Amino acid sequence: MTEAAPTAQSETGRLTRVVLKHARDAFRSANDIAREWQALNFTSAPDLDRAIAEYDAFAAILRDHGAQIEFLARSGDLSLDSIYVRDASVVCDRGVILGRMGKAARAGEPAAQAAGLRALGVPIVGAIEPPGSVEGGDVVWLTARTMAVGRGYRTNDDGIRQLRALLGDSVDEVIVVPLPHWRGAGDVFHLMSIISPVDRDLAVVYAPLLPVPFRERLLELGMSFVEVPDEEFDSIGANVLAIAPRRCLMVAGNPRTRARLESAGAEVIDYEGREISAKGGGGPTCLTRPLLRQ
Repeated sequence: MTEAAPTAQSETGRLTRVVLKHARDAFRSANDIAREWQALNFTSAPDLDRAIAEYDAFAAILRDHGAQIEFLARSGDLSLDSIYVRDASVVCDRGVILGRMGKAARAGEPAAQAAGLRALGVPIVGAIEPPGSVEGGDVVWLTARTMAVGRGYRTNDDGIRQLRALLGDSVDEVIVVPLPHWRGAGDVFHLMSIISPVDRDLAVVYAPLLPVPFRERLLELGMSFVEVPDEEFDSIGANVLAIAPRRCLMVAGNPRTRARLESAGAEVIDYEGREISAKGGGGPTCLTRPLLRQ
């Protein structure tokens, strides 16, 4: 069987090229961590040495499964949050669309990411401009030509309008998903906090926060669900990265979600993410900006 052509418009194909920012470059120093973590709403200060070790192991998993890793450079103008590289951009087959961050402390990330991507020869399609805001954690490819976008505190209506225009004929349908207030504007909450596709017909979801019209549309698209139990939502159980169809990477410490994924025929690889994921509220999809999948 002929292998599928590389595409950026997938969350579940075999991951072949991905952008990362290493913890040593995002967190920088113990002094930077101490100065920033509370204002950024981390639950506690990450331990730098442990974070670097966790990140080395995380990157090794991606590399061992065939992903070409492109690392973004350190920048003293950015914060600890820059480790969560997904949020600064959106990808389509035409190239990268730079976001505009809904969290003011992250405002410099899209420009910094653009510089790194241009150096790699990755085309930039355009950028979200004020008053629009779009963060990549709110954007999910459901099929090759169907995108879901979460409308919440990080992504607004004008940003979604601009995103549609920049996508052009790359997309047939953009599903706007109203997100709940949940724990307020200061909390880390994106669409990918409640849904992670792991195959064309399977998604990990936190059902209590899934809007009914969106759930119904997912079912129409042929999706079935692995539901995250209540006690594993705060431990980032709903944020799962597909590195190939039904081959998943998730934060350690979510045994019930893992068992449900395995019952659905998925292979699950977990990583220790206490410092790089749990404290900043960013799971494996947040830590990665996939560029190409097969």
